[in-house]
Amino acid sequence: MATKTLALIHTSATLVPVFAQLCKEKLPQVDTFNIVDDSLVRQIGAQGGITPAIAARVAGYIGSAASGGADYILVTCSSIGPAVEAAAPAIRVPVLRVDQPMADQAVRTGRRIGVIATLATTLDPTADLVRRRAALAGRPLVLTARLCAGAFEALMAGDAAQHDALVGAALRELATQVDVILLAQASMARVVDTLAAADRRVPILASPGLAVDYLATVL
Repeated sequence: MATKTLALIHTSATLVPVFAQLCKEKLPQVDTFNIVDDSLVRQIGAQGGITPAIAARVAGYIGSAASGGADYILVTCSSIGPAVEAAAPAIRVPVLRVDQPMADQAVRTGRRIGVIATLATTLDPTADLVRRRAALAGRPLVLTARLCAGAFEALMAGDAAQHDALVGAALRELATQVDVILLAQASMARVVDTLAAADRRVPILASPGLAVDYLATVL
């Protein structure tokens, strides 16, 4: 059987080793290559959302991945999710936004779903995706979206401890109100490991592992 090739499109170089390890563990027979442009998220932040020019660039990267020989394309950034969905129908190979398998699992897990993020530009697309996947599955939904104000700024300033403290406090509070929590950014997943068992009273889902698990079923 011919070896399959997976293209990964990132908006942060820090995610390349994260997904490389996941693919090594879960997709050992699949070849991978990466496309990285960390200016996209900065521009989304500066513009307050996805502009037509940013969407065109995302579509260009997806097209480039297909031209590069990808049998499947994974886009690892939630912030550009809407642009990914807009571009996907024109591509001859399947395109997956990283948070879709996570959203689907959350919808299967419970009715009260919490979404947490440190960036509004990531929170809104993820919350919107959860609403649409719940509607598609015909499941009732009560959605609580929570922005950890100041956490992203702390991380960018090099204060990881302050970021983790703010995210941890928000997770502990949200866990008392919902059946399942989605992390809108993969960078928040390490905070989950620092929580006491009592604070993890509901499932807390992160997108990278779930996305690669899903790809293992189709590749």
